[in-house]
Parts: sequence; C-alpha cells; structure tokens
Amino acid sequence: MPVPAMSQTDGQLIELFSSIQGEGLLIGFRQIFIRLALCNLSCRYCDTPFDVADSCRVETAPGAGSFFALPNPVSLDVLSNLIADWLDRLPGGHHSISITGGEPLMQDKVLQGWLPVLGQLLPIHLETNGTLPDAFEPLVPFVDWVSMDIKLASLTGEPTPWLAHEDFLSLASDRGCCVKVVVGTETTVEEVQQAADLVHRKAPSAPLILQPITMAGQVGTAAAHLFRLQEQAARIHGLVRVIPQTHAFLGLL
Repeated sequence: MPVPAMSQTDGQLIELFSSIQGEGLLIGFRQIFIRLALCNLSCRYCDTPFDVADSCRVETAPGAGSFFALPNPVSLDVLSNLIADWLDRLPGGHHSISITGGEPLMQDKVLQGWLPVLGQLLPIHLETNGTLPDAFEPLVPFVDWVSMDIKLASLTGEPTPWLAHEDFLSLASDRGCCVKVVVGTETTVEEVQQAADLVHRKAPSAPLILQPITMAGQVGTAAAHLFRLQEQAARIHGLVRVIPQTHAFLGLL
C-alpha cells in the first residue's frame, strides 16, 4: 500500500499501551509499547493490524485496560507528554520503551526525530523484521536493544530475505541484540541451521530464540520438532533458546 505523506515529527500509530514484554531478550520486563502503522511484509501468520487509520488507541493510564481514540498522525510533543505523564504516575514501573509495529522502520524519518527525545525518558527497544538496514543505520546510536526477526519462507510464504537480514544484523550486533525465529511444523532443519549460521557469523554474542508459532493462545508445534530444531541450531550457535509468546498465555496485549 502507498505510504501516506507525513511530517518528520508526526507518526502514524496503531496504539500506545503499557504491558509486559512477552518475547525476546527482555521478556518479563514491563514496557511502554508504541505500535507504529505500516509494514513492508505480509506474513501469513501475522495477527497484528498495521494499516493506517484515522486514529490510534491510547491506554487511559498504565495498565488501565481502557482506551481513548487519538487522531493520527501523532506529534512528538503529544507522544512524549503522554509518556512523561505515565512515568510520573508509575515511577520506576517501566523498564523501557518498545518501538514495534507493523514494521516501525517504515517510518524511519519519524523515528529520527522521535528516538533522541524518547530515549531521554526511557531506554529504547526496537522490534523489527530486520529487512530495512538502510532505514536502521541512522537510528543505531539511539537504540539500546534490538529484537530482530528472521522471516522464514516456510511460515511467511515469501522467500527468506537472507541478504537484508545479514546487512541488518551487521548494524545491530552491538545494540543488545537478540534474533527471533518463529517456527512451526513446516519449518525445516535447514532453515534453522542457516539462521543459526547467520547469527553466529554476524552477531556471535546474540541469543537465537526459536519461538513456536502461537495461534489462538495455543502452541502449534510438537515438542519433538522443537527439540530437533534446537539441537541442530545449537550445533552451530551455542546461544539458542526456545521461548513461546508468553503474553498470549497471560492474556496480555
């Protein structure tokens, strides 16, 4: 879909909320989530809306579970004031800000204006599909952690963008990086081995997290298959973990 015109300080949001991180290296920490609209991929297992809308939904207070509609696009002043208010209401309650999507780097020009300011409120955690290295490069100094997905063809239905992932991981390797791979019954050992080899070469200190696909709150991958994938990946890269989407089991956003 065409990218809507916007200023470099106004962003198209889906939602702003407070919750527990359910995936990746920072699992279990409470974060403020800024979910941006737009994505450059169309993974068939994706359950997250990312189309631009006239408004986004904003939690009325941290953990309130109730929301109000805020018109899009959202300015940096409005966003930073909302977050500052939440930090005053719940001092010490949040570990970091998670920039997620969709694919947040689709709005890289907006993030160039936002991250230097938001990073003064809380450290920045970027969740990304790892396919837009050119968009990420100017943002590297303002990001504290990166959770990068490797999008395997067996689950997305599209060719795995190995070269883009490699270029991205070269930039992200020293930013508290972890690499997440969603796996299912269709996932082959060869795919996971290639992912492990990529991480071992480009970010040897980064954990590789195998995340069994979760649909309707249920893990859809047999334990025996997960064991086999983990065993083969660990032969190449020692830092392999199997972690499901924990927020799905807790009933959290």
